[in-house]
Amino acid sequence: MKIFRILLVVISVLLIGGAILFYQLYKKYQAPIVELSSSTQIFYIPTGSSYEFVLESLYNQQIVRDTAVFKIIAGLKKYPENVKPGRYLIKNQMNANELVNMLRSGQQYPVKLTFNNIRFLPKLAGIAASKLELDSARLMSYLTDRHFLDSLNFNPQTAIALFIPNTYEFYWNTSELEFISRMHREYKKFWTDERLSKAMDMALSPVEISILASIIQEETNKTDEMSRMAGVLMNRLRRNMKLQADPTARYAFGDFSVRRILTDYTLIESPYNTYYVFGLPPGPICMPEQKTIDAVLNFEENSYLYYCARADGSGYHEFAENHSQHLRYAAAYHRYLRQLNIRR
Repeated sequence: MKIFRILLVVISVLLIGGAILFYQLYKKYQAPIVELSSSTQIFYIPTGSSYEFVLESLYNQQIVRDTAVFKIIAGLKKYPENVKPGRYLIKNQMNANELVNMLRSGQQYPVKLTFNNIRFLPKLAGIAASKLELDSARLMSYLTDRHFLDSLNFNPQTAIALFIPNTYEFYWNTSELEFISRMHREYKKFWTDERLSKAMDMALSPVEISILASIIQEETNKTDEMSRMAGVLMNRLRRNMKLQADPTARYAFGDFSVRRILTDYTLIESPYNTYYVFGLPPGPICMPEQKTIDAVLNFEENSYLYYCARADGSGYHEFAENHSQHLRYAAAYHRYLRQLNIRR
């Protein structure tokens, strides 16, 4: 009986001691291990990174000053075998369990990528590469690959039409192919049945609509005259007249600082120069915005065949039904440019 009492006391002491130890360990593991100088910090894990790299980065970036508890929790949750690349938002005072769970699950903090006012795809590739892990040269290799683009119903001249300017959210470790695939989904989402029906009524493909919109995008930044300008270009296409749009001559010339299109520019033998060729250029001369595409799809039915910048610096245009009227507007605008000493 005495021995039983002694055993009972020993077991009770062990249980109490174990409980105290467990509680102390529990408190230690629940205690914050993240000590930041601000409320949050972005933490990057590049593709292919090892567990050791993560540990060193957490310590070197002074996110976790003591990695001992992190190592224990990471081991219990098998994080060393499940490192996931990405961009993570680490919050101050996170404990080891919270930090490991976030990294192990790949719970990334997305990147917001905005693009507009782009004439050439290399600029888009550069913007994407500055925000995402992808490589701009590799992205461009896909966007100039005829076989690859053919699978998307584009070609190197029309590929820029694939991208609809907007703000998009991506995971930082999005690959080049994933980026293009996402943009293709956004393109198809933009081209609704209603928009496709309007394009069909105009006897133009979505890409041809984008080409027209790109010209208007470069002609004016006044949203309220875009549909009227689209009506002018549609009238000229229907009459088999050259579009004679100044931005296409500037594009063919290659100097976008030019404010005055001289006769020499209109004579450039380029498929993009609509003073030289009939019909549309082989591809967009910039990346048209959604509002400009919609202005083309909802073009104004009118009898205008010409437009010319107003001689008041407002950015608006004068519209004319005949050539003589257009020449009067053009003469006034040229006088205005001379007064400002704008020669080119």
